[in-house]
Amino acid sequence: MQVTDIPAVLVIQAQAYVDEILESAEVIAARLHSAPQTAWVAETDAGVQAYLVTYPSRLGALTAWGENFQCAQDADCLYLHDLAVAGAAGGGGLGRALIVAATQYAEESGYRFSSLISVQGSVGFWQRRGYGVVENLSQAQQRLLATYTGPAYYMSKTLAVREAVVESIC
Repeated sequence: MQVTDIPAVLVIQAQAYVDEILESAEVIAARLHSAPQTAWVAETDAGVQAYLVTYPSRLGALTAWGENFQCAQDADCLYLHDLAVAGAAGGGGLGRALIVAATQYAEESGYRFSSLISVQGSVGFWQRRGYGVVENLSQAQQRLLATYTGPAYYMSKTLAVREAVVESIC
């Protein structure tokens, strides 16, 4: 993802999410600046049609909605913050392709886990991609999860372990 992609990302985001969890152009730019190597877009002849924003984290580290990314210097997990596909491109495999690219990046970088917060009834989507709902969250984790609109679930999956050194990208 490049800064020039942000206008398209805003359009896609507005199609995919309820108003209460939309992020401003400034927030998206700040997130992109925090971890530019882990933000991707999928393009077709019609331009940017999907995006995925992630960042290096620690398994079990949750960020409150709207808070700045806290990239972990000792990351063991790639946190998937935001995946969205344009309405017209839905069902075309762009979201899946972005998830595959992020997973490959994470495995090649030596991350042991991937995690996310599922919103808007997307638990089944993520379960089909190997993620499971994390049970027994601490009270602090539950408070952070409660900052999201509607039911929200912290999910994670274990990645294939590869011989690599995780380098800080933040």
